[in-house]
Amino acid sequence: MSASPETAAASGAAPPVGREGAQPPQRLPMFALLALATAVFITSLTETLPAGLLPEMSHDLRVSESATGQTVTVYAIGTALTAIPLTAATAGWRRKRLLLTAVAGFAVANTVTAVSSVYALTMAARFLAGVAAGLAWALLAGYARRMAPVPLQGRAIAVAMAGIPVALSLGVPAGTFLGQALGWRAAFWAMTALTVVLLLWTTAAVPDHPGQGRGERPSMLRASGVPGVRPVLFVTLVFVLAHTVLYAYIATFLDGLHMGGRTDLVLLVFGAASLLGIWITGARIQHRLRALTIASTLLVAAAAALLAVLSEGGAPVYVAAALWGLGWGGLPTLLQTAVGDAGGEQADAAQAMLVTLWNVAMAGGGVLGGVLLDAAGSSSFPWTVLLLLLPVLVVVLAARDHGFPVRRPGA
Repeated sequence: MSASPETAAASGAAPPVGREGAQPPQRLPMFALLALATAVFITSLTETLPAGLLPEMSHDLRVSESATGQTVTVYAIGTALTAIPLTAATAGWRRKRLLLTAVAGFAVANTVTAVSSVYALTMAARFLAGVAAGLAWALLAGYARRMAPVPLQGRAIAVAMAGIPVALSLGVPAGTFLGQALGWRAAFWAMTALTVVLLLWTTAAVPDHPGQGRGERPSMLRASGVPGVRPVLFVTLVFVLAHTVLYAYIATFLDGLHMGGRTDLVLLVFGAASLLGIWITGARIQHRLRALTIASTLLVAAAAALLAVLSEGGAPVYVAAALWGLGWGGLPTLLQTAVGDAGGEQADAAQAMLVTLWNVAMAGGGVLGGVLLDAAGSSSFPWTVLLLLLPVLVVVLAARDHGFPVRRPGA
């Protein structure tokens, strides 16, 4: 049986030569990859959308804004608790079936959120959304890799992961505007409508791939023992923790600089720079994964250092936001590519562990930021980021053979 073009690309086999003996140019399946990017967008926006709608949601659900804020926390908990066991349980499923199941989970969860007037039911729907996110996050990077020729796999992941900064920089403000104009439920109905479109899009355009056989099922223990996986997981945990300490409380931090009314503009600069970071990462990741990861760490550290020495707001805050976004934007692509490269045959298990640690770090960043705010004030946030990024840089520099190698496999 001859291999399909997708199978040949995923295995690294050379594409067929043309009549003149030259290989045809390798291209990314952009329509399919944009469907994955939309799935990433829905995943990210579903998680963060309540943050812009807290007053309206808390009024309708008849609970405090702090209680409504836990709709974001319970989403992260759902992802953290279920990503690893569900990835193992569904390893044999065909990839397209699994992706459609995860997307359908978002449709159900957002619909229930849109119609619910009961706080407990809303929290259950948000937990379900987190479960769907755990399935999706563990699947999407590997799916994007398998759809692309080997030299373009890093760029394929970058395209798919572009949904994250788009959700943060454009999706949340747009959802907040829609919610304020038409009511918060309209924002979640819009998410449901987009998810239905994505289900049809995925069914029509995204190629299928088989799951893993019984002897190939992911093992977290085996994956954690693969050289290079642990350094990547450590960097994920600590880098995301550092980022979240500041990002989750950015409005509070800006209030301390007398820029509370400019939070939206600061985040817009951050989001635009993140998109630029994604583009640079996609263009260079095949041969520069290590250098890009070091650069990301240094850029975010430089942003934190600039914010740490400020006593009032102004143009330097926007410069710091641009440096921060430029460093952060490509990080999901870098880390998922690094753990996929290091994991090899255990890549799916490694991806599931990365997703779990990512969400643990997000939850931990929110808790740590709250403790710091009460104990030392918002000015402690950038100093904490700097302190946390120091071991990140040390680990990246040390993992030159495995994890963040000088030369990527197949590069």
